[in-house]
Amino acid sequence: MSLLVPFDGSALATRALERASTFGDLLDEEVVALTVIPDDPEYARDRGWITQGEPFDMDAIAAGIGDRANEVAPEATVRTERVDSDEPTATSTTNVVREIRRVAADIEASVVFIGSENAGSVIAPQSSVGSPVASDHRYDVYVVREPGHEVDPEDLADIDSTQDDL
Repeated sequence: MSLLVPFDGSALATRALERASTFGDLLDEEVVALTVIPDDPEYARDRGWITQGEPFDMDAIAAGIGDRANEVAPEATVRTERVDSDEPTATSTTNVVREIRRVAADIEASVVFIGSENAGSVIAPQSSVGSPVASDHRYDVYVVREPGHEVDPEDLADIDSTQDDL
């Protein structure tokens, strides 16, 4: 069994990789940092992998994100998968989700650590991989929703209002 972290280099994915690394050490489980790169320059720009006008180079993107994953969790296995956008009805995000789920099954992931602001939300944006990956019942899901900074008290839910009067 392994711990899988879909890793795109974002602050939340970085935090998820940190958490998975801690769990991997404690549980003596392999941690796999997975980057899925679709052949879609716009997807890469949206994630900050390349800037406007910069050439789309999948090898350079893979190397850069792999270096970042190694900085965060040197003991993790870094894996990069490339997906083609040859299905006319599928978005790049859909292809990324399919690949994450395929790899999770391939490595028999026991837990997938997802860095996502909206995994588990009622409404999930089309560009997020969090909710579709979290919906797979073959593995447990650990959702990291904060990148490691202080939480504004205004963002906290009123927990007392959700409990019955005792």
